[in-house]
Amino acid sequence: MSTNSTTELAEAEVGFVSGLRDDFVASIVVFLVALPLCLGIALASGAPLASGLVAGVIGGIVVGFLSGSHTSVSGPAAGLAAVVAAQIVSLGSFEAFLLAVVVAGIIQVGLGVAKAGAMSSFFPSSVIRGLLAAIGVLLILKQIPHLLGHDTDPEGEFAFIQPDHQNTFSEIITLFEGEIYWGAAVIGLASIVLLLVWDRIKSLKKTGVPSALVVVMLGIALQQLFGRLGEGWLIEGSHLVSIPVAGSFSELSSYLHFPDFTQLANPAIYVAAMTLAIVASLETLLNLEATDKLDSKHRNSPPSRELLAQGVGNVIAGLIGGIPVTSVIVRSSVNIGVGARSKKSAILHGVLLLVCIASIPTYLNMIPLSSLAAILIVTGYKLASPKLFRQMYSEGRQQFLPFMGTLIAIVFTDLLMGILLGLATSVLFILNSNLRKPIRRVVEKHFDGDIVHVELANQVSFLNRAALNELFQNTKRGTNVLIDASDSDYIDSDILSLIKDFKDNVGPARGVSVSLRGFKDKYQIRDDIRYADYSTRDLRDRITPQQIQEILRDGNRRFTEGKRVSRDFNRQVDATAVGQNPLAVVLSCIDSRVPAEIVFDLGIGDIFSVRVAGNIIGSKSLGSMEFAVAVTGVKFVLVLGHTRCGAVTSSIQLFEEGQNVEEATGCTHLESIVQELQKSITDNEHLGISTLSQTEREAKIDAVAKRNVKRTVKEIVARSPAIASKVRSGDVKVLGAIYDVKTGAVDFFDETN
Repeated sequence: MSTNSTTELAEAEVGFVSGLRDDFVASIVVFLVALPLCLGIALASGAPLASGLVAGVIGGIVVGFLSGSHTSVSGPAAGLAAVVAAQIVSLGSFEAFLLAVVVAGIIQVGLGVAKAGAMSSFFPSSVIRGLLAAIGVLLILKQIPHLLGHDTDPEGEFAFIQPDHQNTFSEIITLFEGEIYWGAAVIGLASIVLLLVWDRIKSLKKTGVPSALVVVMLGIALQQLFGRLGEGWLIEGSHLVSIPVAGSFSELSSYLHFPDFTQLANPAIYVAAMTLAIVASLETLLNLEATDKLDSKHRNSPPSRELLAQGVGNVIAGLIGGIPVTSVIVRSSVNIGVGARSKKSAILHGVLLLVCIASIPTYLNMIPLSSLAAILIVTGYKLASPKLFRQMYSEGRQQFLPFMGTLIAIVFTDLLMGILLGLATSVLFILNSNLRKPIRRVVEKHFDGDIVHVELANQVSFLNRAALNELFQNTKRGTNVLIDASDSDYIDSDILSLIKDFKDNVGPARGVSVSLRGFKDKYQIRDDIRYADYSTRDLRDRITPQQIQEILRDGNRRFTEGKRVSRDFNRQVDATAVGQNPLAVVLSCIDSRVPAEIVFDLGIGDIFSVRVAGNIIGSKSLGSMEFAVAVTGVKFVLVLGHTRCGAVTSSIQLFEEGQNVEEATGCTHLESIVQELQKSITDNEHLGISTLSQTEREAKIDAVAKRNVKRTVKEIVARSPAIASKVRSGDVKVLGAIYDVKTGAVDFFDETN
């Protein structure tokens, strides 16, 4: 084996060991967080406490093994608590509910096989980020009471109206009424300080010991210490993790419940199962999307495989007494935050739950809830950081309002209702956007009057009918309208009827000429262009030099605004194959940043384009322009210079240094261009240009470029009798302009500049 192969193998082994260590450390922290959440969610759901632990074990081991996600952690979900509680009451027994969980799991397996996970692609990012922020805010608000020892609300309960008849905010207010337990509060506050400091001290961070584990051990130690300080500091009962402790294996097995298969003929079972399957799948897909956004490696999780994994997990959970499982953002975010590398951490956390619950429940019951609350509060701050709010605000109201709507809805209702309201808000924004902008409307100043280009979107539904009809109604008499469906994959039949009626009846009655382009054969609408979308001899003969200038000016405006006209170049190639009738000749620089046809948004056959370095005039370039004007009948000559011109810059530098062009550049034929450009340099223009600031240097170069353009305009008229006679008669206009390479705008020179 080569040295390189040995080195690569060694590095791979080190990476595997390092990854396994990181996953094991992460699994411990996730286990500690999941433990009270499993119990609290079961309590909030009105289910036996053990059912939450069973769901946690299955979510970790079974779903973790089958899932394709590297970072998602599954288990009982707070978002399902209200649904679970309602279904248990509706079905009359927990055993009947377990049967519904089994059926729900089978439905989820079917959804996974049918690739229904693809629907996750339609979740707006604003809702997903709103979900993350809302979970962060809820973790902070819900854990503040636990941090200070007020533990009447179950851990993991996220609804606004709580089982203890308080709400999220009134629960916090009770703390000011004297319901702070000082022993728990000291542990909680000390834990937050330790969490914040630990990762900021390099020597502590390098130990590899997770700060969350240190916090839990500190909490246990302080809990034991405070037990000796008297009743005021005593931490027991509801302030600690409370796992059911079995005295024997038979007692442990008695905690398990099994589905009541005698209820298979009960229609309510299937209604409940469908409800659970839909809600659990929706929450799973949303949480999976949110988890992927938190993943620093930006890995994508296969959503349909996740539905399959969750389905299998729920079938098993229902069979052995567990409440439903989903992908859970709280555990997943903790998992990512402590550096998990792969799904091994999720599986190991499930193994730890199973082993520790069975073997050391007494020791687990010594963990203060305030220690775990501190971990969740710090996690919540990371999810709902001020940076996230600033970022969403900067992205505009179409992102910020659904984001805030999702967040506020989740905080003031519950996870499920909040998500649905957030999705509804996003849908309203999408519908509003479609109603306002179903099409792209561009007005083109054309040779034969203005053309209103109506470019249809990729998907044009009945929702777009009102906006399109309004556009048609507001079209002025004498307008040419081009309806372009080149980019449309789907057009609703109502829209097609509206377009046909406007073309055949409404438009002609109002003096509007309607052209069509790009409609697919299945719509049975043929292309029908009722104006010349290229320059013809007739149009060229009728148009004036001033109108040509306005066409160029308007085309440049469209270019700078990003509203270039969509042109059918194939049609223009066919139309101009037999001859050309351009309206203008443009003398521009060879600079790659100044393509005349593009910066003026023109089509094929619209202009003659002459390009030479520095847009100077010579015998060959002047001969080309004479041909355009005197032979083909062009009515407008434009000399187009540009800012930051390389030819002008080089000419100034060579002039300042007094160098010979051929000696300096090795170019035999460049001398004539440089000499021509240097005629536009004033006596003191070159002095000290190399010592100027960048801004001053560019200003001086641009001044020379502008002067060179004006000089070229005069030279064209002075040196070409054919063009001069056309200018004197008013048939031709010769004008200069400067193109700004920074903005894309063209500044036309007139008599005043």
